[in-house]
Amino acid sequence: MSLNEETKPGDARCPDHPSTKELIKNDKGGAPKPLLEESYNFLGDEDIPYERYTSEKFANAEDEHMWSKVWQWACREEHIPEPGDYYVYDVGDRSAIIVRTEDNEIKVYYNSCLHRGTQLKPANSSGFCKELKCPFHGWSWSLKGELEFLPCDWDFPHVNKEEFSLPEIKFDIWCGFIFINFDENAKPLSEYLGVLPRHFENWKLEDRYIETHVIKKLPANWKVSAEAFLEAYHVLETHSEGVYTAGDANADYDIFGDHISRFVHTIGYTSPHITENRPSEQEIFDILMGKRTEEGAGQKLPEGTSAREAYAEHVQETMKEKFKQDFSHLTVTETIDSIEYFAFPNAFFFPGLQLSMVYRFRPNGVDGALFDLLFLRPKPIDGPCPPPPEPFALEIEDSYTKCPGTEFLGAVYDQDTNNLLSQTKGFKSSFKKGQSLGNYQEARTRHFHQTIDKYLENING
Repeated sequence: MSLNEETKPGDARCPDHPSTKELIKNDKGGAPKPLLEESYNFLGDEDIPYERYTSEKFANAEDEHMWSKVWQWACREEHIPEPGDYYVYDVGDRSAIIVRTEDNEIKVYYNSCLHRGTQLKPANSSGFCKELKCPFHGWSWSLKGELEFLPCDWDFPHVNKEEFSLPEIKFDIWCGFIFINFDENAKPLSEYLGVLPRHFENWKLEDRYIETHVIKKLPANWKVSAEAFLEAYHVLETHSEGVYTAGDANADYDIFGDHISRFVHTIGYTSPHITENRPSEQEIFDILMGKRTEEGAGQKLPEGTSAREAYAEHVQETMKEKFKQDFSHLTVTETIDSIEYFAFPNAFFFPGLQLSMVYRFRPNGVDGALFDLLFLRPKPIDGPCPPPPEPFALEIEDSYTKCPGTEFLGAVYDQDTNNLLSQTKGFKSSFKKGQSLGNYQEARTRHFHQTIDKYLENING
């Protein structure tokens, strides 16, 4: 569709270039049906007010009316593999303890003593315990949540031990992720996730393990931080070195109900922004393989094979050698493309072989966020699975490249998050009071805010 054609708002697409869906269905082997599903509607074009990011009042409303009612992944099953293992998940002022009991059951409790409210386990901690004991006065509960020891119980005739079990938090498991919801009346996780379970049937994230876990402090509101990863529109300027191998402006964006959205952009297709001297397939392949054009061609591209297809075969062979598994059943797009699903309010899942990341963003004050970055890799077919690594903590000023295992993408993440402080300062100094979004490429950001509003709309109702 050409920009010169008359179109309705939201109908315009990158002119003179195929969409991502058109590209991937024409790859050798085609593409999985879920990635070819189209789900987009024009959502409006009003500005998004900056006060949604800077207002303490708005942040408090989110905490009270949204974070208290949404499903959010707290940890992976491998974080609590054995009876007695526990993991503490914190979001804002809320804290939950996920524990595995002696009967191998998973329980989730509010991280608060029923005596005087002291946290039973420190924030952001994990480990092993035989009981849940308050560090203040020693009240103790079994892993099943039963009150077992009350010091000086003669002074508490009004406390019935049978009625003082730890209150439980609703939880469920999807693809190896333990999700929790602080709302006891929350609808089932399977309903909340919409198309996600169906789309991920063959990707099986439960068969992967955590290779790397980074927690980085970010100098921006949690929504600003998450939005940096909702579109590929920023690739041209922020990741300009990648335009010869990234199909950014012709990426596909889809929205599935209130809680799930997706983008897919291709690797091995030159950006539509490059209008002159577009590289040949051989040159694209050389770039993907790490060869500089001026050094001359490396491995010759087989006749009739695209750079994408040849590079996907290379990645599959490299991963086969590393993980001792055959990945030849995967399509080109599943192997190398940037496939990203967002589960409201804060989780990103990449099911691809090469780009197999998971993100999570949590509020850390109005102008701050905590960014969890995980790399998931295929579990060994034979032998034990590596245990989850301790999270590698990064301060605002730290580069991602400091963390072992992020060398491949660390510099890219630095580029992504280097914009956040300037954006936050710009919000506060701007004459214009809101951001103007693209109708298609930034539709997921608009959808994100519209879903937030659905949780907040009944505040005064």
